[in-house]
Amino acid sequence: MAALTREVTIIGSGPAGLTAALYSARANLKPLVIEGLEAGGQLMLTTAVENFPGFRDGIMGPDLMAAMREQAERFGAEIIRGHVSSIDLSTRPFVMTVGDDRIETQTLIIATGASAKLLGLPSERALMGHGVSTCATCDGFFFRGRPIAVVGGGDSALEEAIFLTRFATQVTLVHRRDAFRASKIMQDKALANPKIVVEWDTEVVEMLDASAGAVNGIVLRNLKTGAQKTLAVDGIFVAIGHTPNTGLFTGQLDADAGGYLITHDGSRTSVEGVFACGDVQDHVYRQAITAAGSGCMAALDAERYLESIQPPPTTSAPS
Repeated sequence: MAALTREVTIIGSGPAGLTAALYSARANLKPLVIEGLEAGGQLMLTTAVENFPGFRDGIMGPDLMAAMREQAERFGAEIIRGHVSSIDLSTRPFVMTVGDDRIETQTLIIATGASAKLLGLPSERALMGHGVSTCATCDGFFFRGRPIAVVGGGDSALEEAIFLTRFATQVTLVHRRDAFRASKIMQDKALANPKIVVEWDTEVVEMLDASAGAVNGIVLRNLKTGAQKTLAVDGIFVAIGHTPNTGLFTGQLDADAGGYLITHDGSRTSVEGVFACGDVQDHVYRQAITAAGSGCMAALDAERYLESIQPPPTTSAPS
């Protein structure tokens, strides 16, 4: 097994991880970035990104990630394909396994993100970024003056539905049960909004039309009667939750009830020398720009930590 030793290793290659890589590289720390299973993060599933500062006319999600990657590499970041299969945070330096390689690192920046929960329909994956979205604040603007559907019944789903009424002609909330799981105040706001219509006891059977390459409808089935119907919509927002990608760190780092890593004093985790940034520790904002900002924080925190553990320079006694 090959052995590599690093000062900074970053797990994840979305906006948080690549920004951390950029700042670490510019600090001459020669960071190693391990891409992970979803190289580039959730933006690789997004078409136009119009809310990332500096791109007046917008930019395609994959193009933005490619530019961020090239920028980090320009300053000396090394990016490798691979998935971390095991990690031990109880040793110094930290030890992880990537394929046949054993990597030792003085500091670790975790930018593994969170994965949106999906319905599991083949048409859902085919239309992702082409009318299907998991982020209303990212993509709601594209559906101005159009009918859309939101799938879910928790606080996130109702919050997205309310937000989307700013743009859509009508928002249809599709929920599998006969009552929402959301808080009472959120329910009251949603049910009082004249633009929101609720399909109770209903599941999504199919998203239309993958063959056309864009959403133009949704097939619904009532779970009590079995009756099916097609609803014409131009956009579908799946809001059934996110799962933080923190399985590697279970039992090693403090996390909240939802599995998100807990950070303090910037990006510091419960283990000294381990930092977290992006959606793996943020279940509130979940934006590319906030992920990038927290990646900057993690890199600066790691740099300062490394400085703090360096032995003081030796001075020779005067002769």
